[in-house]
Formats: sequence, structure tokens, C-alpha cells
Amino acid sequence: MKRQVSVTIFGASGYTGAGLYGLCLRHPGVHIAALSADRHAGERLSAVFPRMAGLTDRVMVSVEEAVEQATEVAFLCLPHEAAMAVVPRLLDKGCGVFDLSADFRMDTPDSYAAWYKVQHTAPELLASKVYGLPEFHRERIREARLVAVPGCYPTSVQIGLAPLLKHRLIDPRTIIVDAKSGVSGAGRKLSQRTHYVETNENIAPYNVGRSHRHVGEIEQELSKFAGEAVRVVFSPHLTPMNQGILSTMYVDLTQPLGTSELLDLFRSEYAGERFVRVLPHLPETAFVQNTNYADVSVHVVPDTGRAIILCAIDNLVKGAYGQALQCMNIACGFDEGCGLPV
Repeated sequence: MKRQVSVTIFGASGYTGAGLYGLCLRHPGVHIAALSADRHAGERLSAVFPRMAGLTDRVMVSVEEAVEQATEVAFLCLPHEAAMAVVPRLLDKGCGVFDLSADFRMDTPDSYAAWYKVQHTAPELLASKVYGLPEFHRERIREARLVAVPGCYPTSVQIGLAPLLKHRLIDPRTIIVDAKSGVSGAGRKLSQRTHYVETNENIAPYNVGRSHRHVGEIEQELSKFAGEAVRVVFSPHLTPMNQGILSTMYVDLTQPLGTSELLDLFRSEYAGERFVRVLPHLPETAFVQNTNYADVSVHVVPDTGRAIILCAIDNLVKGAYGQALQCMNIACGFDEGCGLPV
């Protein structure tokens, strides 16, 4: 591999930014131009993440400095609102942008405002962004200048439900999703909810029903597979593990099919997808931790007309920075798995 791309990572002091930097260090086609972290500007990354000691002496800079230094590729591991403030400037500089925030996942400014309670400041870019779920949008990602990297919960739900919705095998109005996530999904910022004594030996539901922000993204993308409006009941839970997501989806079948038939459908749909593993047994978060895999399985409940689909991913890797690097590999012409953990 001869070609290298110059990469700038915004938000390097968070879990996703630091994890992405770790992958980029091992990627033979990546040159790190700059790392940004406003709160830690002027500090070494290894001071914020001691596990980086001996691997890098890189000093983080402010967002403004990083924008000036960015040339080819920019990864935005920033909170929503912060990302859309810099994306237009990066695009004007000719950068390919891979945004891990929620700012460009929704298709319209109205839907973004409805779910995130703020007005979009770059609505003109929403129509041209590409939604970065490679298993379904690979060809568009190849030509994209702005890729909206999907959320962690939406990634697991779409991988689990897309094949069934595409073939109209389930009722799109009666989907129930029970999802459990590790504590890293809440980010690195301190809060009472993520204190050790609050999370240890505890599973806590939050934002149940249709109140979680990811519901908008989930319904928007699932509706495209179904060709009609999809509504979900979504109940996320915080669990006492560092990272991982297990989404369990309950659906009503529209045809009398068995488990083996649905597993065959999933194997056919994901044939050739190196990061989706269709399993005959139940997936577990431990088997995908620190990898870019999505493990999925489907099981028909006898005599009920219902099926259960389960999908396990690492919320930080396939649910965030691993998927972002997968998209960059596609867009820049590298092998799709280059630099990704398996």
C-alpha cells in the first residue's frame, strides 16, 4: 500500500476519538495530521489516556487549529451541535468528512429539530450527506464527501431488521426493541447515572417507548427498507459493562416461516459481508467486544406467528469509530477491513 491519506481527528479526548486514533496508528494508509480536544488543548493524548504512553507523544490542539490543519480526511467525534458548526468549513477546504455525531443522520432539518431540540445550522448539507452503514450503502459511500456515521443502537437494529423489512416478512407497525448498552455509550463526561455505585450490579432502563433520540434515526432508516412508515417501541437499558450492545427485537411475521428459513434469508442477505456474522445460536456481547463484527441471529417462536431477532455489536467499534474507519476505507479505496480489529 503506497498511498497515504492525511487524517484529522476532532474530539480525540473522548472514547470514540481515542479509539479511532488507536486504529489509525495501525493503518498503513493513514497519516495523522492533527488531533483536537478543546478542553485538553495543549496536552498530550497519553496524559489523558495513560494507556497511550509509549505509543504516541501527540499533543492535542483546539478545534480551530485542527480545522486549519485539516487537509484530506476529517473524523468528527464531537457532540451534536458542535459538529455541524465545523463541517461546512471542512467541506469548503475539500476534506472528506466522516461525522460520528448525530448532526447529519436525519434527512430533514425539521426531523433533526424534533428529535434533538435544536435548529440545524447547515440544513443545506442534509440532502447531500450519505448515511454510513456500509452493508447497505457501500456504493454511495465510495463517492461521498460527507458521511453520517450511524448511531450505535440504530446500527444493531438495522442489521437485525433490514432483511425482514426488505422482503415484507414482518409487520412494520408492531416492532418492539429491547436494547442493552455498556456504560461507555454515555460518553466520558461525568454524570451521576454513570458513577460506579449507580451502575454496578444494576440494569437501568431509560428513555423508554419513543423518547430516545435514536428512535427518529431508527424509524427513518427502517422505513426506507420497508417502503412504508415504520414505528418502533424502543426500550434501552444501561448495563454494568464497559462496552457492547445487545438489541433484542420482537416482530410479528406476515408469513408462516420457520427459524431455518429465516436464517437462510439472513445468510443470503449478508453473504460476502465480512463484518456481519449470521449465527445459528444466540449472540453475546463478549463475542464482539473490541471488534467490528455484528453478530445476528433470528428465532421463530412456535405457534405465535412471532420471531425474535438478536444483534450484538461493540457500541464503540461497529457502533462508532470502527464503522467510521470502515467507511473511510471504502471512500478512499483501501481494503474495507484495513486497520479494523477482528
